[in-house]
Amino acid sequence: MSNKPLKAFDYINDINFGKKNLMVDDDAEKVYVSFLTNRGLSYFQDTALLANEMNLNHHIDSKLQYDFLRNIVRPRKRFSKWAKAETLDKVDVIAEYYDYSRAKAASVADLIDDDTLDSMKKYLSKGGKR
Repeated sequence: MSNKPLKAFDYINDINFGKKNLMVDDDAEKVYVSFLTNRGLSYFQDTALLANEMNLNHHIDSKLQYDFLRNIVRPRKRFSKWAKAETLDKVDVIAEYYDYSRAKAASVADLIDDDTLDSMKKYLSKGGKR
């Protein structure tokens, strides 16, 4: 093993296709974040149920969770982009204009056309350089 410090994503890569035991001491165990590992594995059909099983058994030690996943997941290259919350300008304008929550604004965003949205932006404009 190299002298390079471990990152949380190193464990996901090792579970997916490395199959080396990265958790050799207490310092390496502290780097393991079960939430990130389970989230990274939940994007794929063949590992989603295993990630869910580890979420249900979150009380188990990190080493045991890692060993379970490392030994039961079949080696395969799995790459995906992490889902991130999209910042929708339309939803923000609707939420501010009607004093709605973002969830409620997102649910009514399809009902508002572009002309109405432009007039709402003009009304909410506070001046400045924009």
